[in-house]
Amino acid sequence: MNEAVRFARGQDLWQSCVDHLAQELPEQQFNTWIKPLVADVADDLQKVTIQVGNRFKLDWVRAQYAAKIVALLESLSGQSMALELALAPRENPAKSTAIPQNFKVMGAAEPVGLVSAEDSTIVPFKSRLNTALTFDTLIEGTANRMGRAAAMHVASSLGQLYNPLFIYGGVGLGKTHLVHAIGNKLLADNPAAKILYIHAEQFVSDVVKAYQRKTFDEFKERYHSLDLLLIDDVQFFANKDRTQEEFFNAFEALLTKKSHIVMTSDTYPKGLTDIHERLVSRFDSGLTVAIEPPELEMRVAILIRKAEAEGTVMPEEVAFFVAKNVRSNVRELEGALRKILAYSRFNQKEISIQLAREALRDLLSIQNRQISVENIQKTVADYYKIKVADMYSKKRPASIARPRQIAMYLAKELTQKSLPEIGELFGGRDHTTVLHAVRKMSAERQLMTELNQQLHVLEQTLKG
Repeated sequence: MNEAVRFARGQDLWQSCVDHLAQELPEQQFNTWIKPLVADVADDLQKVTIQVGNRFKLDWVRAQYAAKIVALLESLSGQSMALELALAPRENPAKSTAIPQNFKVMGAAEPVGLVSAEDSTIVPFKSRLNTALTFDTLIEGTANRMGRAAAMHVASSLGQLYNPLFIYGGVGLGKTHLVHAIGNKLLADNPAAKILYIHAEQFVSDVVKAYQRKTFDEFKERYHSLDLLLIDDVQFFANKDRTQEEFFNAFEALLTKKSHIVMTSDTYPKGLTDIHERLVSRFDSGLTVAIEPPELEMRVAILIRKAEAEGTVMPEEVAFFVAKNVRSNVRELEGALRKILAYSRFNQKEISIQLAREALRDLLSIQNRQISVENIQKTVADYYKIKVADMYSKKRPASIARPRQIAMYLAKELTQKSLPEIGELFGGRDHTTVLHAVRKMSAERQLMTELNQQLHVLEQTLKG
């Protein structure tokens, strides 16, 4: 085997490992800790050396991810492998930390509190924007049209309408892309603008640091002087009273000076739990828009565009095949695409429907599993905090009857059961009762944003 072939095989192995980690880890974790890693795979595929930017990151990767990386590499290569973590040469090429062949990972204790990918020293007005996430790279469809229009308006007329802009929806639907696009558009138009993108966990971390170091003046100067604050996943503020207090203060200060705030969450403002009412009312005071799961044509367009960005042409029939089988969100689509590209590279085969079927066999087997009515009843009961037995009972208070109707609706939508069969599984009810529930929920879903969001959450949970 010549050197070029060995190198390509080693890089394919590492890329496959990275693709798997992208599927398993939350997006922010993956982008912060795994994506920047540079790996050198030995010719015999028995050792991988990973270079890490600094000592802090090395210790964190070793403590949190090394065991998982080793397990994946062994699984993918079919042989035992050694993993070495080393500081990148520009920092200190002499220091490295080897993990022995038995892969029992020992090492640095987890840092106290939340961790930022940045150094602990706060750099004023470093925007932290991902320059690749722009309006130009965002695929538009029915699912995100309103959100995109609102985001474009905010980027073009800061501090005016839609302040705050609150974007909500399920995991992997493109909320983060939208907020980065706003920041990048504003920065392009006004390079002097003070913009900051952060995840809610980072805000919590900054509050903790300010509290420990008694540096609240610097903290307030940082956050209260912004022109645009972009903050992801504000549901993470739940049960953190001091953080909520500081965010409320920052919120008020920014609105007073006509700065703009854009937030994302996994649910609409009034659906947030353990958040102070006065903060929820602020969240709800501007414009709230939902991002829906993408429709079929949008999913196809996303797959083709993402493949092009990777330098690969994905045949349209393959894109349709994948899009029909991966329905819930953009992140799953991207994950499916990574698997297909890695499988194609590793096996040196052209992309086809058959190859996609082979690459996604685990995913497809999960998708093809029958969702049972019993599982629907349990999932809905858990979600609405009622007993599963209430699904079969004759009780009719609204707190029970409505979840029961929702479960009937989902049973009709997600299973092959007939109306009489569903009625029988709900305590021997007549098929007309099921039909009434299905029609009622279907009509209300079109009119009630809150119900529509709840149903999306339940559907995604049931589909896995």
